[in-house]
Amino acid sequence: MAYDVARIRSGFPSLESGWAQFDGPGGTQTPRAVGEAVASVLTGPLSNRGTIGVSEERAEAAVHGFRLAMADFANAHPRGIVHGRSATQLTYDFSRHLSKGWGPGDEVIVTSLDHDSNIRPWVQAAERVGATVRWAEFDPATGELPVEAVTSLLGERTRLVAVTAASNLIGTMPDVAAIASAAHAVGALVWVDGVHFSAHELPDLDALGADFFTCSPYKFLGPHCGVLVSRPELLETIEPDKLLPATEVVPERFEFGTLPYELLAGVTAAVDVLAGLASSGPGGRDGDGDDDGGSDAAGSRRARLQASYAALHEHESRLLARLEAALAELPGVTVHSRAARRTPTLLLTFAGHEASVVTSQLAAGQVLAPSSNFYALEASRRLALGDAGGLRVGLAPYTDDEDLDRLIAGLRAALA
Repeated sequence: MAYDVARIRSGFPSLESGWAQFDGPGGTQTPRAVGEAVASVLTGPLSNRGTIGVSEERAEAAVHGFRLAMADFANAHPRGIVHGRSATQLTYDFSRHLSKGWGPGDEVIVTSLDHDSNIRPWVQAAERVGATVRWAEFDPATGELPVEAVTSLLGERTRLVAVTAASNLIGTMPDVAAIASAAHAVGALVWVDGVHFSAHELPDLDALGADFFTCSPYKFLGPHCGVLVSRPELLETIEPDKLLPATEVVPERFEFGTLPYELLAGVTAAVDVLAGLASSGPGGRDGDGDDDGGSDAAGSRRARLQASYAALHEHESRLLARLEAALAELPGVTVHSRAARRTPTLLLTFAGHEASVVTSQLAAGQVLAPSSNFYALEASRRLALGDAGGLRVGLAPYTDDEDLDRLIAGLRAALA
C-alpha cells in the first residue's frame, strides 16, 4: 500500500501552524490520537491502580495496555517493559543498580558515537567503584563505528558494553548484533541506546542482542517519557534500592512512585498510530488507539508495525535521496552523516556561515532545523566541530515534499 503522507499529516494538529518541522530527532510532533488518549485517561475517572471501581480499573488498564504495546513494539515480553521519566533517568538508575557488583579491575566500554546519556552514567558509575572505562572510537571521516573498535576492547573483566543503535547526531547505525554477540561471549551485558533508532527502525530486542534497550516515545509520536526493555528473567536478578512497602514484582519494582497513567495511555496510542501508517485508517487499527496486540483480519499489531516501518523507510529514503542531491549542489555545505547504514538524519556545516545563523535564517521562513551538539558532545568533538556541533535535519513520518522544497529553498537563500 502506498505511503499516504497527506492522510498521515491530517492527524497532526500542530502542522496547521505552517512550520516545516525538521526537528524530529529532538522530538516529533504529536498526533491528535495521542493527545486525546492522554486527555481521556487524565480527565476520566482515575485513581491509583486496583480492582475496586472504574477509576482504579482504568489506571490498571492504562498500565496493562502500555506494557502490551511496548512489548509489541520491541518484540519483547510485557514483564520486561519498565517506564521511566526519560531514557537518561532510566540509564542513571540502572547504572547504579548494575554497578553495585563492579569493583577495581572491572571494565566498562562506552563509545564516542553515543549521546552523553549513554556515556556519562556509565563513566560516573565506574569512577565511583574504581572500575576502568574503555573508549571505542568511531571514524570521523566515514561516521562508522567498526565492530572491531568495540570488540578489540573486550576482555574477561568487561562487565558492560554501552552502545547506540543509531547516532542522534549523524544517524550512524552500528552493527549492534555483532557487537552484542562478541560481548556476550566474554560474559558482558549490553546496554543499547535505541532512542534515535526507534523513530526510524522497528526495534527487536532479540535480533539486536540487547540485554537492555532504552527508547523515548516522544521521539516516535508519543508523550514525554522513557522506556526500558529487557528480559524479565534478567530484571529478576537486579535488586534496586526502593521503599520498603514497594512491590518486589518485576517490572514494577523499578518504577518508583505512582505511574503517570495518562502518559502510558499516550504511549499506547502512539504505537497504534505507528501501526497504522501503512493502513487506510487515520491511525491504529481503527483510529481509536484501542489495540490489544492480538491478531485480526489486519494482522497482529507487531505485523502491522513491521508493514508500517517498511513503508516509512521507503518514504524517508526517497526524501533523503532528494535532499542529499540538492545539498550536493549547494556551495560550501559539508554533510557529516556518511555511514553506509544510517537514519534519515543529516548534520550539516557551512563554509563561511555559522550553523546557528543558518538555523535562524531558516526559521524566518518557518522552517525549523536546530543547530547544536544535541548532547552528543563526544561525537561533535571527534568530528572537530567542538561543542557547537552543526545544523541537524531530521525526517519524520509527516515530512513531505513541500517541507523539503521549503528547506532547500531556505538553505539556498541563506548560503547565497
